Amino acid sequence: MTITKDDIAPKFVNGVAVEMTEEEKQARVDEWNAWESKSGERKLEQVKKIRLQKLIETDYLANSDVTMPDNIKTWRQSLRDIPANHTDENAYDLLLARNDAGELTHSIWSKP
Repeated sequence: MTITKDDIAPKFVNGVAVEMTEEEKQARVDEWNAWESKSGERKLEQVKKIRLQKLIETDYLANSDVTMPDNIKTWRQSLRDIPANHTDENAYDLLLARNDAGELTHSIWSKP
């Protein structure tokens, strides 16, 4: 969502609404739009953190004295492939979707 100077509310100084100058409004608009333009990058970072956590949970299976089951190998590879296979903000939204209990709902996160 791109905002304009018309969307900017007045600032408050000592509890009193004070109209901002055009320069102040433009600075706020620029700040907001810069933040918003990086939304996909922030979501990808969240996805990568979750992915790392899931990989760490099964790292012990990669020890030389343990035979990792093929389904776990495949699942771990699918986790590593997330950035290549999910490349836009809509895909990140699907990966980050949660149910009412706060649990991730995308099937890729479910360990086989």
